[in-house]
Amino acid sequence: MRPVPPPRAALRLAGLTAVLLAASALPTRTAPPRAKNVILMVGDGMGFSYVTAARLAKGGVGGPPLSFETLERFGYQWTFSSNGLIADSAATSSAWACGAKFANGALCWFHDGRPAPSSLLDLARASGRATGLVATSTITHATPAAFGASVPHRECEPEIARQYLADAKPDLLLGGGRARFQSPAKDACGGGGADYLELAKRAGYAVVTTAAELRAANGPGKLLGLFAAEGMTRVQARPPGTTEPTLAEMTGAALSRLAQDRDGFFLMVEGSQIDWGGHENDLGYAVSELLAFDDAVRVVQDWIAARRDRAAETLLIVLADHETGGLSLVGPADRPAGNGPLAATPRWATTGHTAADAPIWSSGPGSAALGGLIDNTKIYEVVRGALGK
Repeated sequence: MRPVPPPRAALRLAGLTAVLLAASALPTRTAPPRAKNVILMVGDGMGFSYVTAARLAKGGVGGPPLSFETLERFGYQWTFSSNGLIADSAATSSAWACGAKFANGALCWFHDGRPAPSSLLDLARASGRATGLVATSTITHATPAAFGASVPHRECEPEIARQYLADAKPDLLLGGGRARFQSPAKDACGGGGADYLELAKRAGYAVVTTAAELRAANGPGKLLGLFAAEGMTRVQARPPGTTEPTLAEMTGAALSRLAQDRDGFFLMVEGSQIDWGGHENDLGYAVSELLAFDDAVRVVQDWIAARRDRAAETLLIVLADHETGGLSLVGPADRPAGNGPLAATPRWATTGHTAADAPIWSSGPGSAALGGLIDNTKIYEVVRGALGK
């Protein structure tokens, strides 16, 4: 007897069951952890040996870890650019800020004409969060600039200042670089030739130039702090009674102001001159700047610890963009090392950058993805997910 075929309804049901079973076997995608606040803290040029030297300088052999070394996660990153194994700050900061590989010297700018992805600062602002950039270099220097500008050359600092005020519109900008906002001549990107301080005031920015003015700036609205004509004075050279705030003071002021936004905030803080000490092969310079940077990290950690909800709401990432100088510590081997920047004997390989991997410490929602080895563009992916974008 010929077998009777099953009815069509049964066939459809069997097919649907097979599809559902197949779908259930597929891996499920979970939404990335969300963060109300994202704080990215950059020790420019800060290689692993820098951290060791700073720890020795502060606490001696066997001394306690630095503040950022106590964060929950640790990883490291590839730093190469689109056109070289050895990257500069423009390319690496652009990789974080815009999520792609860029050429050395370019800030979120593709030379073939492609538009760059929206920066993390732009994404944060679009989500309703407050935004801020803090640095001890000129605030228009390469690392902060990648988050708030798109230019073919990092030297176009007056144009970067213009783009900050006209396009990116951060709620807070603190650092050096007053001369970049009062540029009498045009730069290669078309910026300059205007008084951008006046433009800032017309755009609603309160402008401060001293630590005392920064402490007094408690009102609502945008804030532009320019505390030196060029980069801020190095820690070692600051005289008693200096009018310039420390990096820790600028960081504290930024937290106080940005945290007033009920939707949260995105903040980038750079210890810029760690790198400058490396370029000069001056360990004392580099270490003093690194310890000042660590003081700023401690300010953030204390701010997070002050309220129980902040640890669950805040993604904190402390990282370097590249290593500078090829620093190694070669002694002393036959006597105890005392405290002080030269407690460990340095040996330098270059006055430029190197291809060494760069460290990452992190805690908070999304930080689990930053353990182990990653490409530096992964920072963009993690932070974008934490912002919910």
